Amino acid sequence: MCRNITELRGLEPPATGEEVEAAARQYVRKVSGVRHPSAANEEAFEAAVAAVTAATRVLLDALPDRRQPPKTVPPLRRPEVQARIAARH
Repeated sequence: MCRNITELRGLEPPATGEEVEAAARQYVRKVSGVRHPSAANEEAFEAAVAAVTAATRVLLDALPDRRQPPKTVPPLRRPEVQARIAARH
């Protein structure tokens, strides 16, 4: 199991599309062993991210509500991560 995959079920407010896609991207990177896809691999990589994102959304929508939220705040909701993202733009 990849320790970097973020638990998205039971978040308040619910997981955003950006958070679901980021988790899917982490998963695809881990199983493919490709952090930065080459031009030759980019189409397959992005298709896999889209498929995992869609499957994750279906799963989250189908599961019942959690009794307690996850123990950690997802990375995209942490102030230091949001500051790094804002600095890139």
